[in-house]
Amino acid sequence: MGAQLRVYRRRIRSVRATKKITRAMELIAASRIVKAQGRVDAARPYALELRRAVSAAASQTASIDHPLLVSGVESKRAAMLIVTSDRGLAGAYSTNALKEAEALSRLLVEEGGQEVVNYLFGRKALGFYSFRNRPIAGSWTGQTDAPTYEQAREIADALLAAYNTDASEGGVDEIHVVYTRFINMGVQEAAVLRVLPLEVVSASASDAPTGAIALYDFEPSAEVVLDALLPQYVAQLIYSCLLESAASEHAARRRAMKSATDNAEELIKSLVRAANAARQAEITQEISEIVGGADALSDATAGSE
Repeated sequence: MGAQLRVYRRRIRSVRATKKITRAMELIAASRIVKAQGRVDAARPYALELRRAVSAAASQTASIDHPLLVSGVESKRAAMLIVTSDRGLAGAYSTNALKEAEALSRLLVEEGGQEVVNYLFGRKALGFYSFRNRPIAGSWTGQTDAPTYEQAREIADALLAAYNTDASEGGVDEIHVVYTRFINMGVQEAAVLRVLPLEVVSASASDAPTGAIALYDFEPSAEVVLDALLPQYVAQLIYSCLLESAASEHAARRRAMKSATDNAEELIKSLVRAANAARQAEITQEISEIVGGADALSDATAGSE
């Protein structure tokens, strides 16, 4: 066997081993997407009812003066929570979120004149900002593919503590979340959500619900209820963003691994063709050498006669 043919066969074995790995990762990601979608669907009813309760409590007061609602004060510092993954092999999932965060940061600095305070979720974001020596106010890693409510509550508590602190003392006036919205198995897009301050908009007649409207009675007052509901609402909002990002991560990884598996299959086909061509060239060369040797032997025998 020639050296070139051995090289081709060695590469074919290597690519086939890689194909097995990418195929296995594709199947694992596909199975985890179903669980991630289930967690997203399970969290939606509570989030919907909580949003309705917050809206009802806010609408009960004629003049809303709550620290978590829009107050009209000029914002000086803004917190930005960036949600990425802990692991790679997910295509452009983390890259798109980081690009969206960079665009938001430029917008806040250039147009709003605000100082951006970075909070990071996922090792990819942590590595990106650490490599560039950018200040980091807080970071969380280890559970990007299966986030828990306790982790979301921990993040919400840190962000609320900064929000309830005056900007001159190191606090923030706004909170934004950069995450990846899960649309379907094939489409996920980086998105920005402003968590705080909340903006209460009066609904028009065309926006009024057509079905039954829930009636709320608040004790002791709507302001006290808002104090209890809004922190839970912020935690649930962050939790929903983490869940959608986790589902998007699995979908992006499945798509990336499927593409890698397909590319490996195409590479194997091209290497097999090249190996066959090299083998045929070796056979042709051996036949030529045999024929040449036979001719030389025949000529030598004829000359001796």
